[in-house]
Amino acid sequence: MKGLKYTVQVAPEDCTGCMLCARTCPGVKRVDGEKTDDKALMMKPQIPLRDQESENWEFFLGLPETDTSLMSRTSVLGSQLLPPVFEFSGACAGCGETPYVKLVSQLYGDRAIIGNATGCSSIYGGNLPTTPYTRRKDGRGPVWSNSLFEDAAEFSLGMRLTADKLMEHAVELIDTILQKGGHGLDEALLKVLKGADQEDADSIEAQRKRVEKLKKSLEGREESELKLLESLCDHLIRKSVWAFGGDGWAYDIGYGGLDHVIASGKDINILVLDTEVYSNTGGQMSKSTPIGAIARFAEAGKPVGKKDLGMMAMAYGSVYVARIAMGASMSQTVRAFNEADAHRGPSLIIAYSHCIAHGIDMSRGLEEQKKAVGSGAWILFRYNPMLETEGKNPLILDSKEPTEDIADYMYNQLRFKSLKRTDPERAQKYLQMARKDIGKRYKMYKALADM
Repeated sequence: MKGLKYTVQVAPEDCTGCMLCARTCPGVKRVDGEKTDDKALMMKPQIPLRDQESENWEFFLGLPETDTSLMSRTSVLGSQLLPPVFEFSGACAGCGETPYVKLVSQLYGDRAIIGNATGCSSIYGGNLPTTPYTRRKDGRGPVWSNSLFEDAAEFSLGMRLTADKLMEHAVELIDTILQKGGHGLDEALLKVLKGADQEDADSIEAQRKRVEKLKKSLEGREESELKLLESLCDHLIRKSVWAFGGDGWAYDIGYGGLDHVIASGKDINILVLDTEVYSNTGGQMSKSTPIGAIARFAEAGKPVGKKDLGMMAMAYGSVYVARIAMGASMSQTVRAFNEADAHRGPSLIIAYSHCIAHGIDMSRGLEEQKKAVGSGAWILFRYNPMLETEGKNPLILDSKEPTEDIADYMYNQLRFKSLKRTDPERAQKYLQMARKDIGKRYKMYKALADM
C-alpha cells in the first residue's frame, strides 16, 4: 500500500450523527510534529456541507474497488478496505451490533448465507420493503432470511445442509460426466473443480474463475446432464453460512436449538450479538444479563451471575469459540472471524454489543467495551480446535489480568447506577459479588489457557 492514499467518505444524507467514527478515528493532524485538535474525521453541522458532500459521495461511488492483492484480508486495515454489503441500516444511532454485521459482510458477503433470529438484527436487517444488505459491483452479495425468534440456529443449519447437498450433487454429476468420457468438456478442469481447496479468499476466487470457465463451455449444450450441471455450477463454490441473533435468542429461548446445531459438527458459524438484555422487546433480563444490572423482571438488580455460553460450547472440544469486543481489540475481532470461517465445523462468536438499554453515552460505546475488558467483566479469548491437531493448547486468552475496578465500569452505566441510587446496600452487595466472580472466572480461564 506504499505510496497510496485512501479516503473515508461519509454519505451526508444517511449519516445518523452517532459520532462513533469521529471518536474512534486515530488520524490526528500534526503541526510541527505536535498534535492538534483536528482529526481526519470530525463532526460538523450537516446543512452547510450537504450539497458538496453529496457530490463527493457520488464521485466516491464511481471509484474502482481496491485491488485485494495489495492487502491482507485478515488484517484490520485490509478488512476495512473491502466493500461492505451491509449499509445504512435502521438501527439505533451508535448501535453496538451493526459494526460486527458490517464486518461479516466485508469478509464473506460475496458468498454468505445468513439466517437471522427475530430481534434487533432482524428488524434493522430486514425492514422491508427496504434492506441494508446489498451487492458488490460484480453483482455478488449475501443471501439473507429471517426466522422465528426461537429457531434461527436450526433454520441456518438447514441452509448449511442445503448448500452441502447442492455441492455434493454437482460433484456427483461431474463424476458421472467423467465416467461417460467427459462429453467434450475439459476433463482436467472438471477434476480440479470437484476437489478444489477453498481454504481462503484467494483459493475461493480461483474456484470462481474455474466455474466461470466451465459455464462458458456449457453454454448452448442440450444434453440433460450438462444442462443440470450448468444450473449447479455456482454451488461448487464454498458458502459461508451464518446464524445471527441476540442473547435473548442464544442464551435463552433458542439455546436448545443452538446447542443442537453446535453438536451437529456441521460447518456453520453463529454470531451472538450480546447486549446482555432483550433489546428489541423493551429491555427484559436474559441469562446474559450481568449480576446487579437493572432490567425488566430484575427491577432490583439481577441477583445471579451471567451464564457462560462460551465455556459451555468449549466443553464439546470440536466447536470454535471466541468472545470478542471490537472496542477493546479490533485485531482480535478480525482474527476471530477469520478463524471461525476457516474452521470446518461449528463456530460460535460472542460479541460484546453496547446498547441504548445500558444507559450510556452511545457515542462512547467502544470506550465502554474497552472498560468491560479492562475490568474483567468481559474476558476475550479464542478456542480453536484446529490448534489441538498441532499439539497446541486450543485456548488462547486474549485478555490480560484485570487492571480496572469493576465499579468504574458498572457505575458508568445507568443499568447499574440506578440501583446504587435507589438501594445502595443491595448495590454494594452485588458489587462485591461481581468482584469475586470476575476474579474467580479470570483465574479459571488463565489456568485452562496455561495447561
